[in-house]
Parts: sequence; C-alpha cells; structure tokens
Amino acid sequence: MALRYRVGVGSTRQRARSVQDKELRKVALLDAARELAAEQGVREVTLTAVTARVGLHPSALRRYFESREELLLELAQGGWADWRDGLLAELGAARDLEPERVAALVAETMVRLPLFCDLLTHVALSLEGAVRIERARQYKLAAGGAYDRMVVAVVTASADLDKVAAQLLLTGAMTIGAYLYQLSQPTETLRRLYEEQPRWAHTALHFREQLTTLLTTIALGARPGVRPDVGGPLPDVVAGG
Repeated sequence: MALRYRVGVGSTRQRARSVQDKELRKVALLDAARELAAEQGVREVTLTAVTARVGLHPSALRRYFESREELLLELAQGGWADWRDGLLAELGAARDLEPERVAALVAETMVRLPLFCDLLTHVALSLEGAVRIERARQYKLAAGGAYDRMVVAVVTASADLDKVAAQLLLTGAMTIGAYLYQLSQPTETLRRLYEEQPRWAHTALHFREQLTTLLTTIALGARPGVRPDVGGPLPDVVAGG
C-alpha cells in the first residue's frame, strides 16, 4: 500500500510538472511571436522563426498551437484584454468627462498597443477565418466581452456619450486605428517615396495625432441629438457582422 501511494504521488507530480512545463513553453512561444512581430511586423512572423527563437523544431509547435494563425489569434485575444484594462484604468472613477477628453483617452490607449493595432488588421483578413470554429468562437467571446466592458466604462465616465455613441467611438478606434497603424509603418520603398514627397508622409506618419483627431470628431458627432438617425441596428464589428 505504501509503495502504491508513493508511485501515485510521483505520477501526479510528474503530470503536474508536464502540464506546467507545457504552459511555460506555450508562454515562451507567445513571447517569441510577440518579439518577432515587434521587430518585423505581424505579416513577417513565421513558425520557423518563432520555434527557432525558443529552441524548438517547427513540428513541435503543433503540440501547443495548430497553426500560425491560431498562435497570432491568441496574441490578438490578449490584446483585447490589454486594451480593456488600459482604458478602464485611464477612465478610473472619472465622471462627466467631455467627449474630446474621452476620445483622447481611447486614442492614447490604442497608441500604446502597436502590436494589437497591427494584429487587428490580420484578424479580419486571415486569422479568425483560418482556425477551428471552437477557437474562433473563443476569440469572439473574449473580444466581445472586452468591448462591452469598455462601452459601459465610456458611458459611465462621459458627460454626454450614451451607449450608441460609445459603440461608435470604440468601433471607430479599432477600425481606424488598425488602418492608420499600417500607414504609419511604411516599407523601405514608401519611406523613399515620402522623402521625395513629404506631403504624403505628413498624414501617414502621424499615427497618434491622426487617430486622436478622427476619434474626437466621431465622439462629438455621435452625441445624442447630434448624430444622424440612419435607422437600423449598429453593425457588430467585433462579431464581424
């Protein structure tokens, strides 16, 4: 009986170590992908580069992620949590903030998350459509939950932005932010072109300023009594429809 007990404990501990080691390796892969994306951009991240950075053979990645798309989608899901936490921290216990101030805070929290801005473009283009339906559902639920929390926080902190206005502001932030971020990261060819034509670079390379201006315009125009009544429900951008 004593021997059987000791073997049982050892097996349990071994399984626990195995689970813990697997989770640590998964975190290491995510960190490697995050670093590579920061260095080269999301579009340049490859499974070979990710696994090489953590000392794994590319085939070993399948134990943790089924594909490059699933790996990057997990980073995007984490980005939603980071944006939610950042915005809620900025708004804090504030009340009666003017629309311009709310828009500036939303813009600033996006600017602080360049990887998330980059990932948002790729989520819509390829990532969420290339994974299993269960994984896509998990991403949608996490993103939608973060979005809903931010809508409530914006309404609570604002002087005159209602739920619809908050939805318009946050939808504008994620869509415009993703686009402007791509413009702000020109290729070498575009950099040379901007040197020749500085007026084109003026818009492309001022991410924070452009995003803040556009979100301020949305916030002011989305207020109840100011925004146009276009009829019908707002599109659910997070859900993709």
